[in-house]
Amino acid sequence: MIDKQVANLEAAVAGTKDGATVLVGGFSAGDEPVALTEALLTTAARDLTIVANGVGGPKRGIASLIREHRVTKIVCSYPRFVGGEAFAAAYKSGEVALEVVPQGTISERLRAAAAGLGGFYTRVSAGTLLGEGKETRIIDGEPYVFEHPIKGDVALIGAQQADRWGNLVFRHSRRNFNPVMAMAAAVTVAQVVEMVPLGSFHPDQVHTQGIFVDRVVVVDRARENWAATP
Repeated sequence: MIDKQVANLEAAVAGTKDGATVLVGGFSAGDEPVALTEALLTTAARDLTIVANGVGGPKRGIASLIREHRVTKIVCSYPRFVGGEAFAAAYKSGEVALEVVPQGTISERLRAAAAGLGGFYTRVSAGTLLGEGKETRIIDGEPYVFEHPIKGDVALIGAQQADRWGNLVFRHSRRNFNPVMAMAAAVTVAQVVEMVPLGSFHPDQVHTQGIFVDRVVVVDRARENWAATP
């Protein structure tokens, strides 16, 4: 019998290794799967590369990993916003490296990994600081830069509901990076608000199919800031 639900957060992130690339879903600190992100502190994993839309909130989630010196690099689209003090301090000190990637490009790099593609050319960042040092070519008279896939060792995502097969349903805009990250990682872990019986979802309702999900853990709403947001 397939049952991907695990008992607790520690079991959900067990096996995360030093130097892992961790994909963290959510558009901002407000919908980051904070409970899962912080659960990495129960492991011994260090020298992590975090791939996310931003750099986390002021105290929780990614910020917790940075303060505990578990992160050596962040790949994101928005490294500066109110509440990003933990990252700012670590970056200024040289403890954490930064790779800024435009939002659409980071999504496509994840999708390329999910699809087994070796990369793609894009006009975004061509001729800018973000494109320096990257392979370039002229296509139809326009400059393009080559972008490599982003493959995660672990993806931490948040959904509203799951069944025991790992099929997921997200709430409103919280689908964001979660589905593509689920497909782009070797191990995908989903925290959910509610487990539902198998067969509760019509196939057309499933946003991420269970084949892309390895572990599911239920997180109480009181512990999770994204789940508490209407």
